Amino acid sequence: MPTNSEVEMSPAEVDAHLSRHETGVLALARDDAPYAIPISYGYDADDRELYLRLVSTPDSEKREFLASTPQARVVVYGDDDDEYASVVGVGALERVDLEELTPETIAQYGETQRPLFEIWAADKPDLDIELYRFAPEKLTGRTVVVERDES
Repeated sequence: MPTNSEVEMSPAEVDAHLSRHETGVLALARDDAPYAIPISYGYDADDRELYLRLVSTPDSEKREFLASTPQARVVVYGDDDDEYASVVGVGALERVDLEELTPETIAQYGETQRPLFEIWAADKPDLDIELYRFAPEKLTGRTVVVERDES
């Protein structure tokens, strides 16, 4: 019978996990309504910030949630054979104006790939692309290793 051992990640392990992956889930809340979407991101391990390009239509539910400047959670997870790892960041999502871009931040957004699962019902000219920075106030990770009894 397999048993699980759960270990909290060190800050270096959290940074390595976020650097290895490029997709996760962004969860927002407004009043009593939750909203969660798949995202892709670029990660800056030095500043411990995620960079997101969010695409939506002007009248979308996503745009409504983003306009309310909600608290956010980002979850990035993955598994490899007998190991499952997840990182959760909690904080505010900050919209970045184009005038604020520097060569360094442009490079971070360049790491943000458009997710393969992104499908749009609207025509591409109707889509808005906005840049966001997520500097979590809290960033934690856990690894669960499944130990199998070989008897």
